[in-house]
Amino acid sequence: MTIADKLVLQRQHHLKWRSFDRLELVLMIICGVLCFGFSLSVTADIVTRTIGHPWLWLQEATSTLFIYAIFIGTAVATRRNDHLYLTAVSEAMHGTPRLIVEIIIRLVVLTVAGVLIYYGYINYLRGFGSFRLPSNTPIASLYAAIPLSGALIALFTIEQLVNGIRNGFDHPEPPEEDLSIPPVDTAIPPRAGR
Repeated sequence: MTIADKLVLQRQHHLKWRSFDRLELVLMIICGVLCFGFSLSVTADIVTRTIGHPWLWLQEATSTLFIYAIFIGTAVATRRNDHLYLTAVSEAMHGTPRLIVEIIIRLVVLTVAGVLIYYGYINYLRGFGSFRLPSNTPIASLYAAIPLSGALIALFTIEQLVNGIRNGFDHPEPPEEDLSIPPVDTAIPPRAGR
């Protein structure tokens, strides 16, 4: 199988999961908004404390934005193979050993996702007994990010398992074009009149 054939297969597998691509894009946008909101709320918290009129609710907003950004970002990173993924081990292998290692890695990630879903949901239910101050909202509003993240991680890991078993996990990068850079003339031009 040539590199061109593998790239075609990669493109075909990419088309089959287009709805997950849209979900990933939406989650990336949400992460960006959450990170921006987190930075803005930290800045506002510092400014309001410095001028002597702190807004106590900003700490709640900051922690909420931070927690959701972390857990949603973890799910997106799982889809992009940027997180919870042992690339050094698997990329050094080819053929059947790589297939086995890739499947084992994804089964471990799927187990972690299951733990996040199960225990995150338990914490979410228990969170209705504790309240955040000063708003008195249940702390479950923070804990909801954990099972949500676990469900997204599981979804993306199953997608990777299905695609990897069907098409193989070894997707070569497209060949880089050889760009020639013309030399720069560094000679100092002679001055006029000399």
